[in-house]
Order: sequence, then C-alpha cells, then structure tokens
Amino acid sequence: MSLPGAARRVRAYGGQFLLLAVLTLVTALLITGVPRVADRLTGQGLTEYVAGQPVARRDLTYSTAPTVVPPAEQPVVAGRGAQLAAIEEKMPAEVRATIGERWFAAQTVPGRLRGPTLRDDKGLIDLHLRAGTGIREAATLVDGRWPERGVTPAGAIEVTLAETIATTLGLAAGDRFRFSLLNADGNVLKSRPVDLVGVWRPNDPAGGVWDTLPSMLKLAPPENDGDPFVGVAYTADAGLDSITGQGWPVTFGWRYRIAPDRLEPGRLDALIADVDGLDRARPTEIEMALSQGVDIPLRRFADSLAAAQTLLAVIAAGLLATLAGLTLLAARLAARRRRAEFHLIRARGGSTGAVLRRGLAESLLVLPAAAGVGWLLGGLLPGSGASWRWVLIAALLATLLPPLAALAAGRAGGRSDLGGRSPAVRLTVEVVVLGLAVLGAFLLRRRGLTAGTVDPLLISVPVLLAIAAALLVLRAYPWPLRLVSRLAARARGSVAFLGTARAGRAASTGPLVVVVMAVATAAFCGVVATGIETGRDTAAAQAVPGDLLVRGERFTPDTAGRLAELPGVRAVAPVLTIPAERPYADRAGRPAPITELRVVLVDGERFAEVARQADVPVSVPDPVRARTDGSTPLPALVSPAVAGELADAGLADAQGDRPAWLDVQGNRLPVRTAATVDEFALVGEDVRRFVVLPWPALPADAPHQLAPTGFVLAGSGVDAAEVDRVAQDGQRRYLRIGGVDTGDKARAPEVTTRSAVRADLGGAGVNGLLVFGFVLGAGGGAALGLLGLALAVLAGARSRGQVLSRLRTMGLSRRQWRGLLMVELTPLVLVSVLTGAVVGALLPLLLTPVLGLPAFTGGVEVRPSFEPGLMAGVSVLAMLALGFAITVEAVNNRRLRLGEVLRLGEES
Repeated sequence: MSLPGAARRVRAYGGQFLLLAVLTLVTALLITGVPRVADRLTGQGLTEYVAGQPVARRDLTYSTAPTVVPPAEQPVVAGRGAQLAAIEEKMPAEVRATIGERWFAAQTVPGRLRGPTLRDDKGLIDLHLRAGTGIREAATLVDGRWPERGVTPAGAIEVTLAETIATTLGLAAGDRFRFSLLNADGNVLKSRPVDLVGVWRPNDPAGGVWDTLPSMLKLAPPENDGDPFVGVAYTADAGLDSITGQGWPVTFGWRYRIAPDRLEPGRLDALIADVDGLDRARPTEIEMALSQGVDIPLRRFADSLAAAQTLLAVIAAGLLATLAGLTLLAARLAARRRRAEFHLIRARGGSTGAVLRRGLAESLLVLPAAAGVGWLLGGLLPGSGASWRWVLIAALLATLLPPLAALAAGRAGGRSDLGGRSPAVRLTVEVVVLGLAVLGAFLLRRRGLTAGTVDPLLISVPVLLAIAAALLVLRAYPWPLRLVSRLAARARGSVAFLGTARAGRAASTGPLVVVVMAVATAAFCGVVATGIETGRDTAAAQAVPGDLLVRGERFTPDTAGRLAELPGVRAVAPVLTIPAERPYADRAGRPAPITELRVVLVDGERFAEVARQADVPVSVPDPVRARTDGSTPLPALVSPAVAGELADAGLADAQGDRPAWLDVQGNRLPVRTAATVDEFALVGEDVRRFVVLPWPALPADAPHQLAPTGFVLAGSGVDAAEVDRVAQDGQRRYLRIGGVDTGDKARAPEVTTRSAVRADLGGAGVNGLLVFGFVLGAGGGAALGLLGLALAVLAGARSRGQVLSRLRTMGLSRRQWRGLLMVELTPLVLVSVLTGAVVGALLPLLLTPVLGLPAFTGGVEVRPSFEPGLMAGVSVLAMLALGFAITVEAVNNRRLRLGEVLRLGEES
C-alpha cells in the first residue's frame, strides 16, 4: 500500500491510467475553457453589435424646447453647460459606468442669412447659431480664427463655418452678413450683424460631436420648393449669450454616448433596468425631455444571449455526460483487466477497505494532477467566468471512480455490465430511466423555463432521453439479428452465421449508451444550426421577397420600366401600400364598424415572376393574380382579425353581393373576401390587420391613376446605388406633377437588399457564441462517439479474441477473420450511430418551444425538420466509426497475440 508500490502499478498499467488522465483533463478543460471562451465571444459580440448601431440607438439625449431665456438668467450658456456633469451624476450607476463621450450644445432657432456675398442663385439660406463643447477640439482651422470674444466691438456676432458649407456658398473669413429672425409671414422680428471670422475642417467627419441635426458639416437641402437651405454656424458662448439676451429662442441639448467597450454582458439586465429608469432620474430644475433608443439593441442582444446561453448549456451538458460515461467505462474496463489481482487480494484476506485504498492511492497519483493540468490549460484561454469549484468536483468524482470500479470487479461473480446482472434489476433500472425521461420531457414542455438560466430539468432531459433510447434499442437490438442469424445458418459459409450470432449477444449497455449520447449531441447541433439558418432565410425572404425592395412615398408609373432597364434586373413588380385605412360600407363613403388596417396592392403575376427569378419561397395565391378593372369587387386576402370584423358587419362576402369599399389614392374600390391568410410577404412584420388586393387595371378615364409606393426587384449583381438613383428620380418627378400635397415631407426612397437583411440577422451579436457552441457540440460529440465505440470494441476484445483463436486453429482464413469482424461490429456501429442520430434529430422538436430560438431569426419561428445533409453526415460518421472500430480491434488482436489468449487463467 506504499506510495512506491502504487507508482509501480501505475507504470505497469500506464495505458489504462493514461486514458483516464486524458478524459479527466478534457473534462476539466471543458469545464474551465467553455465559460471563458463564451464570455470572450459574448463580450466581443456585444461590443461589435452596439458599435454597429445607428447613432439614435447609442445616444442618451436630454433636450429642451425652443424657449426665450429671461434676462435675469443671462448669461445662460455656461450655466446650462454645467448641467452636463450634473445630469450624469444623477444617472443610475449602471448607466453612468457605460458613458463614454458627452457633449453640450446650445442652438438658436434658424434665422435668415443675408449678405453681399450671398448671391440670389445660391437660394435662401437659414442658419442656426450653435455653441457647445468638443467642437474646437474636433476641428482644424483652414482660414481665419476661432470666435474667441463671441461679439465684436461693433456688436456683430463672431461665427465660423465648416469648409464644406463655406465652399458651397462661396464664403471666406471676413465676410459680413445680416442675421434675421422671421415670422410666419416672412417679416423681420429681430436682426443682428454677423461676422464670419473663420472656416474649419473636421478632423474626423465620423466623430460623434458631428452627429447632430441639422448637421454642422453640410447644408440641409430644402424640403419643398421655395424652402431655404439650412446650415449651422459655430460661435462662442458669449456670442450666443448676446443673441439670447435679445429674446432670441434657443434650445439646449445634453448628449451622452454609450461606450461599447464599457458594456459587460453580465450586467446587461441591470443596465436595461437603469435605462428604463432614466426618465425618472433626470433633473427637475430645467424642463427637458429625454430621447433614447439604447434599450432597443440592448434588449435584443439580451434576448439573443439568453437563448444562446440556454442552447450552450444543453450542448455542454451532453458533452459532460458523455465524458462522465466514458470515464466510467474506462475505469470499469481497467478494473476488468485487473480482476484476477483484486480477486487474489480478497482471497488472501484483504478487506474491502484494502481494495479501495489500493485503487485510491493509484488514482491520487494521476487524476488530480490531470484535472489540474486541464484547469491550467483552460485558464490560458482568453475570457473569464471559469469556476474552480466545478473542476474540483469533477476531479473528486474522477478520482473515486477507479477504486469503486476495482471494488466492483473484486467481488466474486462480478459481471461487467448490466447484461450480466439479474433480469429483474436490469428491468427495474430501465423502467425507472424511461419513466424519468418521459416525466421530465412532459414537465419541461408543460412549465417551460426561464431563458438564459442553467435549468437542471432542461439539461437533464436530453441526457435521460438518450439513455432511455439506448436502453430501448438494446432490448430490441438482438431480435432482428437472431432472425438474420437463423437465415444465415441455412446458407453456405460460417462467417455470416457466426458474426450475426455473436453480434446478437455481444451488445453491452454502457458503451452503447455513451455512443448514443455523443452522437445525439452532434446531431442536435446540426439540426438546430440548420433550422436557425433556414429561419433566417425565411425572415429575410419575408422582409425582402426578392433581391431588392424599394419603398418610398409615391413614384411615377414609368419608374418600374426604368428600373427594369438597369443592368442585372430580371423582373420588377410594383407595390402600393397604405399603412392605415378604414373601409367604407358603400361607395358613397358611409363608415363601416371596422378599425384601421393596412392595404397592400400588388401585381400578382409580376410578383410571382420576381419571386421565381430571385429563388425566394413565396406563395402567391390565385386571388392576387386576378385581372380586374376595379368595376367588380376585387378578391382580397384578409387577415383573420379583419375577416371576423368584415363578417360581423356583413361586408366583403365571398360572392361580392355586399362588398366593402376602400379609398385607394382617391379611387373607391369594391372588395370581397377571397381567402383568409395569417401573413403575406409584403405586408410587413408584426402587422396583424391587413388586406392584400390584386393590382387593378383602371380605365384611362379614371379620376386618379394608381401610383406605386414601392417595387420588388429580382436580379443578381444589381447596383443598389443605381436603383436608389432611379427611385429618387421617379419620386421627384411624381412630386413635381402635384400628385401629393406639396406641404407633405417626402422621405427619401429606401432601398433594402435581401442579402443585407440576411447578414443583419446573422450578426445579431451572439452569432460567434452560437458558432462556437455548434462546432464544439458537433465536433466534440463525433470525437467522443468514436472513443465510445473504441471502448465498446475493447470491452469485448478478450472473448472475441478467444473465439477467433479457436476458429483460426480450425482453419479460419485471415480474410474470413476480417469478414467475421466486419459482420460482428457493423450492427453495433450502425445501431449506436443511427440511434444517436435519431435522438439528436428528435430532441429539437421537443426543446425548440423552450429554447427561444426565434431570438436568432428576427422573430421567425424555427422549425427543425429532416435534412438530407444530416443523413449524409450520419452515413459518413457511421462508415468512419466502422473503419475505426475494425482498426482498433485489429490492433488489439495483434497486441494480444491471439495464440496466447487460450491459456488457462490468462487475463488480457
């Protein structure tokens, strides 16, 4: 029982202890390394995701309405600027810790700029005067000086302009102007002289200080004909105080930017809660409003992270359970090889404690050190979050397994697997495991789980189901083989008969269970990853049911033809969308008891051609393909909510006897319900009240021809910039002919590509964590499955060697020997791999409702389904596993020297 004796035994059985050490090391490395890598990928993903958000979703902005500051509060700019630090101090701690850059700005309402250097051909120019922080530090003078005094001795306000604005207007330092506040009728209310004392250039046009509206770096174009250009000039605090002291309205803004590198995934929930409480924590001495969109990306990332952590927990649980099973198998296999030694100890009067002490002394020399090496290697990986307590528990369990296995092997009559135990005990164990698996699956589906938490029920159910499936297969496994063996007995040759007969009796419980768990984990990762990719494709196709989607106000009808002429465009379909419309009960316009809904008109035939050319799986029902001139009720696709209201009102019946009426751009169109649908590609996300109509061919004398509000295009390699140019031209030409009220603000057309939407869905911050989890699960499951098969082969190597030795002495050729190995091992490999693949493919159907996978697909439901690639992967894995198993058996047989295994009492 001495330490040198234990060391000699470890050396003598070095291969067995090396296998146990490697498994313990890998377990410790997995426990330590996975949380660290996950933490690094999560932090990196959060930083990149927030950094890629638009400005409105990264800034916290406090602002005031235009107000006239009383003379008693003058000077005002310095006092309000001091609130920049005061507001931040009142922010909740979590928000305050993430603030990076901060800016203060005081800005007048626009005034008309006039001067001798502003020629009439430049158009009308309105100017804001702005003072604030960070501007001088972020710019370089190219002409003149900064407005140091703010006001000249003559009473003129000193201002500077960006080089881009000054160049556009043809201005230079030294120019003088008149700055006037106008009323609604264009009359001058107040006026001040202005001197342009300098021109500057931004050091970085993308710097955060310039992210304000209107921009200081360029002139804003007129919104409508006759409107002025709008620019911003910078002045000193004294200059702005001078003009506000005369009663000029001014606004104040305090802007704080979230620094992505200061965000911590572990404190994300607390940060979101504090952002929600910002409005309650703002200062009360100044009337100000808070605008922020920071919570939107943070909530989206938090939802995705919670789902990713849940998914990673399931994968890690499968791998750890497989490693635990492999360690147990390795310990039992090592104890079986030394069974005679343990029997001899007991025969000489050795106690149970003696066997345990011997095994424990050997384990303590190897396995704790292996766990420590795994912990150290895991600690080298970048990241944080690993806990040494779990490594200590794993090391303790691994250290106790060999002595316990030795104790079991040392018992008189000890058997190596469940198959050798009492049938009643085996049946009881199988029934209990099966009952726990079914009960756990039922409870999991019934109660769900809190996403992002390591739910014991969630991580145990897949493992229990894999074990239960393996036990059921073991019960059914021998029956078909015995039938095949009977048939083979009637045929010529002994290879098939002997191989199938031995295969029907050789299956052992432990190795098969481990292989099923490993392969199930790999298959689960493959199925879920494919389902997520398919869901993202579906979400992108719903958002852009073509290659490009153009949305705007209204376009001239010939815009579709001009888009079709662009290089690469294969098909174009016009779309007309009315966001909110209330149906009428009759043509005269009598209101119907129906709330607002969205109306979409689309040319069904052309839309179907776009979907076909773009290879987008979009269904275009026959009612949308109908051809009509609008004189008869149009067949409509109606959402269930709208269909119920129309039916209650007695409108839009399928026969069209009493249609509902819709006002579409001044045209009263009758509508009948042709079909009820839950969704349609062009309607938009989260819209539950809609009506989709075919595009009617209105007569030439119709009061208003329909003008599309968007287009769907199909074509690979289409230049989105050219599409945008044509769309802007089509909208501009429509507005010029008076198609809409010129007082409306026409937003610029928006061009969206399906590839861009798909890329955005694939990069929602946690994609790196997902890829890591799937690669770890698939690769680790496949590797551990092969190792489990190797242990399964080695577990029966001795008995198989004895049979082969006898058969060789009876004249079995080497070729027949290989054939016998192939016949005996093929059923074991195929059953274990296929069972694991089936369990892994079915697990997503059970777990998908509780995993929160729509967080990765933009809200689209993930539907795991059969994939041909899964069968191809399983087939490759099965062939690889079979070749690996035969290689292991052949190497083992050569090492054992089959001629010697028949010696009496020989243990191999």
